[in-house]
Amino acid sequence: MSRTHSTMPKADGFRLPGEFEPKARCWLGWPERSDVWRNGGKPAQKVWVEVVSAIASSEPVTVCASAAQYANARRMLPENVRVVEMTCNDTWFRDSGPAFLVNDATGEMRGVDFQFNAYGGLDGGLYYPWDKDDQIAQKILEIEDFDRYRASIIAEMGSIRSDGQGTLLTTEQCLLNRNRNAHLGKQEVTRRLCDYLGAEHVIWLPRGCKFDETDGHVDDLACFVRPGVVVMQWTDDRSDPQWEIYQEAYDVLRSARDARGNSLEVHKLPQPQVLEWTAAEAEGLDQVEGSFDRQEGTKICASYINFYTGNSAIVMPFFNDPNDRIAQGVLAELFPEKRVIGIDNSREILLGGGNIGCITMPQYAAPARRG
Repeated sequence: MSRTHSTMPKADGFRLPGEFEPKARCWLGWPERSDVWRNGGKPAQKVWVEVVSAIASSEPVTVCASAAQYANARRMLPENVRVVEMTCNDTWFRDSGPAFLVNDATGEMRGVDFQFNAYGGLDGGLYYPWDKDDQIAQKILEIEDFDRYRASIIAEMGSIRSDGQGTLLTTEQCLLNRNRNAHLGKQEVTRRLCDYLGAEHVIWLPRGCKFDETDGHVDDLACFVRPGVVVMQWTDDRSDPQWEIYQEAYDVLRSARDARGNSLEVHKLPQPQVLEWTAAEAEGLDQVEGSFDRQEGTKICASYINFYTGNSAIVMPFFNDPNDRIAQGVLAELFPEKRVIGIDNSREILLGGGNIGCITMPQYAAPARRG
């Protein structure tokens, strides 16, 4: 039976693996919310099937669908994908799902259930209510029969990356935002992140990408390829609105040390062009009070960094952009042992506010017990 612990994961011997470590499963929701997903989520659902099918070629996948959408999701998804009924407010499982932790000494798995407020609550949040999304992590941990820690800070895993060896990467813009944890202060947030995720050191980037709706999640900007190696989005165009942010992040990463005292190797991934909502896309949304306003011309944060790292495959977004294939080639060089699968219609996910990395929550494989 799943229990909730009052102790801290780090003290109990647990750590957050790096995304490149072995997975037991991947978790996703199922899009249907009509004020977030245009045309009742139907275009997004088709892309979901492509993403899920690609990941399922690498590891087991579970998709959580509402009671109203269960039969439709079950019909559309491959037979080898597990579909379970779950009540949710929306489908950003990277952020509402649990952070799966491993204990290398015992082989045990547990999860951290961070407080979730839909990216800012009533102070700039993207939708209301979010109470069912704040229950997703606990539901998943109970399905898997893993013990749980309920965190005392607001955080989404799209805002945090781990090297699996004690180093976390995040942004001040997000986790120190007034609508998250500003009242605690940087030092205290750093301490709690390390305690909950079994880390020793946090590398703080000042801010995330422009046009991002999550207050600067790191998952559009940079991630660990393996310990000591980071890949980040980049442009050489000094007039680009992202250029200053990339340069700032690059300078921090190049001067940073990880938890083991080593400097970082930083690779650059060319960015796609900035995208905008079309009139036809915007007309497909229900206008609901409390939801983020998306209109014709609203700029969208497109990023190749927002990919999913599977056991045998990298599943990355394509944007019908000249840099699609270039970025795919860079990731193929960084992950030579994996197939790099591009999803052509990922714009549909992006219109909802994120991309492939945002809708996928990796469940790490239990480590072999020592001794």
